[in-house]
Amino acid sequence: MVGTEAFGLNQKVATYALTRSFWPRYAWVIILPFLLFLSGCTAPVRAPVVSREAPTVSRPTVRPSTYRVQRGDTLYSIAWRFGIDYSSIARWNGVRYPYTIYPGQRLSLRPITKARRSAPQIAPSTKTSKTLKTQGATATHKSVVSDKRVSDAATKGVISRSNNGKKTTDSLKLQWLWPTKGSLAERFVKGDPVRKGVKINGRYGASVNAAESGKVVYAGNGLIGYGRLVIIKHNKNYLSAYGYNRKIHVKEGDTVEKGVRIAEMGSDGNGKPMLHFEIRRNGAPIDPLKLLPRHP
Repeated sequence: MVGTEAFGLNQKVATYALTRSFWPRYAWVIILPFLLFLSGCTAPVRAPVVSREAPTVSRPTVRPSTYRVQRGDTLYSIAWRFGIDYSSIARWNGVRYPYTIYPGQRLSLRPITKARRSAPQIAPSTKTSKTLKTQGATATHKSVVSDKRVSDAATKGVISRSNNGKKTTDSLKLQWLWPTKGSLAERFVKGDPVRKGVKINGRYGASVNAAESGKVVYAGNGLIGYGRLVIIKHNKNYLSAYGYNRKIHVKEGDTVEKGVRIAEMGSDGNGKPMLHFEIRRNGAPIDPLKLLPRHP
């Protein structure tokens, strides 16, 4: 009896000792497969994805027939927003040079057929102009010719001389410069509402220069997708725009020479230092690389 009890006691002691020595050392061999099995039964939890795309240069897919002028708008910024030649908007709405508009004013963004019929256009002649029958039509014709002369004269005054005193720009030929130093980040794509210009990498705060001489017709941040934007009118056909600026050094109405600093480089939506640069001819975006010299 005593021997049996002693044997039972020894067996318990041996079992306890085996458990104490085995469990800490080999427990992971048993637990790990069990945990892997449980993890396979649960759906994976993915980290939230945050869009890092740069702000797009927005443009309505369908142009409205009219637009109500907002505070900070200019005729040029409205034309730029909707991809229309500024002179067309001025003509459709009877807005004369220097194209002053007011908040709350409603502008037509399409030709007004009735107005066109009541005041037909007559090509100006070097000799005496043919007088229209009605006094109102005569006045309209005179105003059109007068505005053209004022506009041309103003353009010649704005784009006249460079620092070396030589004539560098006229209405027929423009000599473009790269607006900043840096590698090309994105190219122009015809018909793409987002890639209407080029993007140039650079350094935050780097100098942004006028690509050609001209007059500043817009300086502000009222156009969505461009950040702080500067638009320069070079002649009656060409405009250039400089977006994503950190700071603007010019104001509307300023005359600038080619190569002069007009702003400081800012960043795109990803926080990457960059300049957005566009050139438009008669309101339509064109590839800046076809006009700029070979990239340095």
